[in-house]
Amino acid sequence: MSHRGSRVLRLDALARVEGEGALHLRVHDGTIAEARLRIYEPPRFFEAFLIGRGHTEPPDITSRICGICPVAYQMSACQAIENACGVTVDGPLAELRRLLYCGEWIESQTLHIHLLHAPDFLGYPSAIELARDHRAAVERGLRTKQTGNAILEQLGGRSIHPVNVRVGGFYRTPTVQELRPLADRLRQAREDALETVRWVAAFDFPDAVCDYDLLALRDPGRYAIDSGTPAVMAALDHGDTERSPALREFPVADFEQHVHEEQVPHSTALTATLDGRRYLTGSLARYAINGRWLHPVAAEAARDAGLGDPAAGAVCRNPFRSIVVRAVEVVHAVEEALRIIDAYEPPPRPAVDVPPREAVGTGATEAPRGLLYHRYAMAEDGTLTAVRIIPPTAQNQSAIEEDLRRAVQAQLDRPGPAADDEQLTAVCERAIRNHDPCISCSTHFLDLTVERT
Repeated sequence: MSHRGSRVLRLDALARVEGEGALHLRVHDGTIAEARLRIYEPPRFFEAFLIGRGHTEPPDITSRICGICPVAYQMSACQAIENACGVTVDGPLAELRRLLYCGEWIESQTLHIHLLHAPDFLGYPSAIELARDHRAAVERGLRTKQTGNAILEQLGGRSIHPVNVRVGGFYRTPTVQELRPLADRLRQAREDALETVRWVAAFDFPDAVCDYDLLALRDPGRYAIDSGTPAVMAALDHGDTERSPALREFPVADFEQHVHEEQVPHSTALTATLDGRRYLTGSLARYAINGRWLHPVAAEAARDAGLGDPAAGAVCRNPFRSIVVRAVEVVHAVEEALRIIDAYEPPPRPAVDVPPREAVGTGATEAPRGLLYHRYAMAEDGTLTAVRIIPPTAQNQSAIEEDLRRAVQAQLDRPGPAADDEQLTAVCERAIRNHDPCISCSTHFLDLTVERT
């Protein structure tokens, strides 16, 4: 196969994504002339059918948006409604919410690392084949994921689409005795998570740099998960990956003044820009902006894994090493969950009152895949009159397209025989899975068509 002439690669179906998608690449004279990640999912209408609902309903409804990250949608919804109503949830209730979120981070990130991403680095088509040769690693991942699920079951009532979360807190809060078994499981999960960091740090990583603006919540004093202020780290000039640019922040209420969504012709999904620029949210952005507040055990694991010293502001901009950052975040989530359980004292009541009022409220939290934003406008009786939800997948779409272009171009520029279609397909799959840790948003390309002119 020659580098010369034109080649059009159409990958018509991406399985295991939230909705349906495909990839279109056009190569001309050995150069990527066009890269389009085409999302053709049908409208889901979540924002539309929330309008007219009561202000207590979004946590239950929005959790159905994602089966792997339902807590992220519940927590962002609760924050936005409580913000509109002028209510602050703090103390033990806020800590229980953070514990619930840690459970989601543990199960979601671990699932992505072991079952979706690791096979790419070790040369296996799926986790089934991976398990035949790396049984201990896969079992370790499943064991860690089960610990995250156990936290969701205890606090949320079930591990998928939890039913115990409500505006103002929970329907029921656990006793000290009920949380104690979770601590025992988390101590085992700590050892498993640390071993996972060592395992993935030994993978072979291509050289790559995502020199985009990075966006994540920032919560000084702790690694942002369930709260914080949006912070932006600017893209680096000339591929300089050693320095950390100054951060700029803006209030959550101003999110839509900076993040703009627009329709692109090739996709039914919206594509976002940050102040007119391509940007990235997710693990790499969180590590860059919040790394100095990792738990000491997680920070040491990051240093040992070659990510640099997070206390000194180390930044990882290689998207292929995102699997290592996710593994470090699992260690942090385990340690944070243990801290909360050890200090837990049951609150006097499971929820605070959140009386409605005519207002607009916003909320943002860090889903495993990145920053998730909600805005609700309500009438005096609490009826919702306007809703806006901006998920991380839409925010990252432009960055994923650019990474696809760069990854394929690097293959085409290599000396020797030109990469064939099967090789380019594998490169594209790997580049997409670098960014999205949600199982339903990770991809396998089922059909590849090549047209040559």
